[in-house]
Amino acid sequence: MLFASAVIDYDYIMALIAKSTQKTGKQKMTRQQLIELIGSSANLMGERDDIIAYINSLPAGQSLNEQAIRDGYQAFKAAKAANDLSIIAEKHGLEPQALQAFVDIIMSRMIFDGEQLTDLLEPLELGWKERRVKELALMEDLLPVLHKLAQGREISGLAAYE
Repeated sequence: MLFASAVIDYDYIMALIAKSTQKTGKQKMTRQQLIELIGSSANLMGERDDIIAYINSLPAGQSLNEQAIRDGYQAFKAAKAANDLSIIAEKHGLEPQALQAFVDIIMSRMIFDGEQLTDLLEPLELGWKERRVKELALMEDLLPVLHKLAQGREISGLAAYE
């Protein structure tokens, strides 16, 4: 109720997280209260789970400033994305580094290239029918990751798999 009229955005949340780690005599907000605040915020819907997981991963009793919180959160998201890609690569019999490079190229250009997808699956030595099935299965798992990384921006050429 206290925060109902406040605009809750990314900067505000990062500042609150930093304040919650400070060692002061009177702490204004506990981790649980902070998590509940984030959970009730509609404009953080896309990052809610990541922010909550990051808050829970912070060491108790360690005082961090806002820049350390921001840097730590970015590193946390990058590690989580790399882990997600590694799981997808393993599921589809691909090298994690190859899949990471494929995603990096897509995100740097914001263009999906089907030929690069074919090149990615080439080491599996599949026939064209099997490769097409594998491409569709891979893209089904990869689409949510790509959309999350794009943060609302459009990736040209990706509509063919949606």
